[in-house]
Amino acid sequence: MPSLNPWTSLRLQRARIVKLGQGNKQTKVLFRLLETTDGSGKHTRILSNRFDLSAEELSDLYRNRWKIETFFRWIKQHLKLTRFYGQQERAVWNQIWICLIAYALLLLMKMELSTTKSLCEVGRLLKAMKFHYWSHFREIFHRKPLRSSGGRQKIAKC
Repeated sequence: MPSLNPWTSLRLQRARIVKLGQGNKQTKVLFRLLETTDGSGKHTRILSNRFDLSAEELSDLYRNRWKIETFFRWIKQHLKLTRFYGQQERAVWNQIWICLIAYALLLLMKMELSTTKSLCEVGRLLKAMKFHYWSHFREIFHRKPLRSSGGRQKIAKC
């Protein structure tokens, strides 16, 4: 999975207690606003109602939440968990578990093949070769390209 994590090396710039809204439409509930900057200079704001945690604990909490969101987005995109086929709780959990098992098997396969290819590429090749032996799959997976292409040749205009 590509690293899309914006929370790496966060530096706290400002921490404030705020209310949302303006004038008589302002909330009565107080919120905590943390303004941070990551290693690349990108500014991020974290709004929370958790006053019992330090700023570092809050940023760690949101960092871990971001990793989970990225993981589930990958599962939705690549393992096609876009809708649930059953409406009962057990059916939904079964479908989630099947996707998690498929993800774990793809990860094990990638480690077994010792490859730098993405899990998506491993999954595509597996889908294309699902009725072949493992040895044949491994052979196809590691073979060198038959020819090297320099891309399309440009024709000089006169």
